[in-house]
Amino acid sequence: MAKTAMITTRVDPGLKTDAEKILRKLGISTTEAINLFLSQVRLRKGLPFDVKIPNKATLKAMRDAEERRDITESENAEDMFRKLGI
Repeated sequence: MAKTAMITTRVDPGLKTDAEKILRKLGISTTEAINLFLSQVRLRKGLPFDVKIPNKATLKAMRDAEERRDITESENAEDMFRKLGI
């Protein structure tokens, strides 16, 4: 029995490049990331994350975060809790 199996897939070149940059920062290869993903699929017997269509409020929050709008920055955890009133 073979020790490895090949997977061939087509992906958007920009997506591949962006993902590889992030994976490099994490210290793992694309192959290792795919193996990790497939291991989690097997372990959970499904996708290892929720697949949902975000609602309007979530989409707005995501856009605001990407555009750094309505962001409150804190010096540290204590400062963050103070600003949150906790």
